[in-house]
Amino acid sequence: MVMRRVLGIVAVFAAACSLAFQADAETYPSKPIHIIVPYAAGGITDILARALGQRLTESFGQQVVVENKVGGAGHIGMDMVAKAPPDGYTLLVGADASFVMNPHLYSKLSYDPVNDFIPISGLGISPQALAVNPAVPARSVAELIALGKQKPGELNYGTFGIGTSGHLNIVTIEQETGAKFTPVHYRGAAPAITDLLGDHIQMMIVAVGLLRQNWQAGKIRLLGIGSKQRLPQYPDIPTIAETIPGYEAGSWYGLAAPKGTPREIVDKLSAETQKIFADPGFREKFLEPATTYSIASPPDQFAARIHSELEKWGKVIKNAGIHVD
Repeated sequence: MVMRRVLGIVAVFAAACSLAFQADAETYPSKPIHIIVPYAAGGITDILARALGQRLTESFGQQVVVENKVGGAGHIGMDMVAKAPPDGYTLLVGADASFVMNPHLYSKLSYDPVNDFIPISGLGISPQALAVNPAVPARSVAELIALGKQKPGELNYGTFGIGTSGHLNIVTIEQETGAKFTPVHYRGAAPAITDLLGDHIQMMIVAVGLLRQNWQAGKIRLLGIGSKQRLPQYPDIPTIAETIPGYEAGSWYGLAAPKGTPREIVDKLSAETQKIFADPGFREKFLEPATTYSIASPPDQFAARIHSELEKWGKVIKNAGIHVD
């Protein structure tokens, strides 16, 4: 009899919670939403977060505030969101490094990228291009690989930090081909590009949109792009996969919430995000200038991307023996 009463109470409580969550989703949002960006202002992650925030403000009729919480290779912002109340009013716009690379690079993270967050939607992906200084005697990916085998370690490549995509995507080329290059790590892409132009480093891989102007001016040479197919804006530049089958290189960005956020709210945010990123005007204004493509998707699809790439980069980093702490 007592057990029946307990079970009855539990059932009533569960039903009440379910109704409360449904009510929350119907009235959500009823106050300002804060989107945390764990990187500095001005980058693609920040641009996408602010563009999304502006459109969500218009859609929901509630202010969406974007805050940059910089430090610790994204750890500070990620940790802040992981520990925030799971009510849909503190969200994260993060990049691939924080979700799938940092967990393998840092032995003591204060957050779990899989278990402390609920994926809401992918946002965008920026294909990266393999660029060299014009003084490098290589006019194709194959010729660059040959140089990396004939003169291992002689060519320097710039990265925008240890363990970033600009680092690991070159490491992947090395692992796939047996070529060897020497990394030079910078605090961001801009100083690395400056040194590439000055021939202080000979090569790098970075978002193609950041290279377009210097490429058009003939100051750098693009050997290949890390997209699955050739890009319409660069029809004469082959994909790297045409030389290294299956190879992809790009940085991606996504929207997430703290673990425990009601599914109804997550679904509402995801549906609105997908609607915004499907709008041609939004893509033309915010995505195309940075050669970024929408990967807006349902929560489960974004979660599958995180799990798949977490495994992929774990193998690359382990095989290369890369550690930050």
